[in-house]
Amino acid sequence: GSSSWFVRAHVGGGALGLAVVEYMGEAGRRTLPESNRRYRERSFWEARYRDEGAAPAEWFGGLDSFREQLEAELNPTDRILVLGSLAYEHNLTRRLFAGCGNSALSYNLYQLGYTDITSIDYSAACITSMRDYYAHCPGLQWAVMDAQALAFRDGSFDVVLEKGTLDSMMVEETDPWHVSQEARTLLDRVLVEVSRVLQPRGRFISITFAQPHFRKRHYAQPAYGWSTRHVTYGSGFHYFLYVMQKGEALSPADLALGQRLHLPLSVPTPMCQLQDEEGENFLSVIEF
Repeated sequence: GSSSWFVRAHVGGGALGLAVVEYMGEAGRRTLPESNRRYRERSFWEARYRDEGAAPAEWFGGLDSFREQLEAELNPTDRILVLGSLAYEHNLTRRLFAGCGNSALSYNLYQLGYTDITSIDYSAACITSMRDYYAHCPGLQWAVMDAQALAFRDGSFDVVLEKGTLDSMMVEETDPWHVSQEARTLLDRVLVEVSRVLQPRGRFISITFAQPHFRKRHYAQPAYGWSTRHVTYGSGFHYFLYVMQKGEALSPADLALGQRLHLPLSVPTPMCQLQDEEGENFLSVIEF
C-alpha cells in the first residue's frame, strides 16, 4: 500500500513547532525524534537522508496542489534557485534547517519545461542522493550550501523558491505573535541573501503554512527591495504562496505591517480567525 507522512503543527496557545507523525507503509512506523528540536539538527537529517536516499517526500503537498498558482509566476526561461538548508552555531551545536531535501519539486518543474534549476541543501548526504537520483536531468544542478551565505553572484537568478525552509526555522517558537530575536535574525540573514542573488526584477516565492498576519511582516521590510503579495491553495485547510517582486515598492499597508515587527512586543487583535487546530492537519499528507 501507499505510504504517508502526516505532519501537524499548532498556532495560538500551542507550540508553533512541528508535531510529526511519520509512517513508512509496509516498512512500519518511523521512529520519531524525542523532540521537535531534532528537526533543526544536522545529524538528524544526515542520518535520515542516508537511510532514505532521494525517495520523494513533500511538505504542503506536491506540485499538483499549487501548480496553477506557481506557474502563474514563472517563465520557461527563468533561472531558478530552490532554496535549501542553513546552519548556525547555538550552544556549541551545529544545526540546520530543512531545505530542498528530498522533495521532487525541482524534478517536477524540470518535467514541465523549466530546465535551469539549481537546488541547494546543507546536507551532503541529501545532495549526493539527489544528484545521483536525477543524474539523467542535465538541467538540474545540486549543491551543498548554507542559505545564509549563498555562493552565487549578485543577480544570478530570476526566481528563488522555497517550500517549508523558513517554516523549519520556527520549530522552537512557542508564540507566533512573539518571534524570538534569534529566529528573526536568522530569517533576515536568509532574506538578505535571497534579495542579493535575485535579478533586479526577480521574484522570491515562499510556500508555507504561515498565515499573512504572522509571516508577511517578516517579508515586508524595505531593505529587501521588493513588494509582497500572496495567494492561497488547498481545500479545507489553506496554505499560502507568497510572491515578493524585486524592484517594486511595498504598499503603504504592507510597509506599516513590516514596521510592526520592530515595535515592542504586544498581542495584536487577530486579522483573521486562526484555522481550527483540532480539526485539520497543519501540513498536508506527504506521499512517497
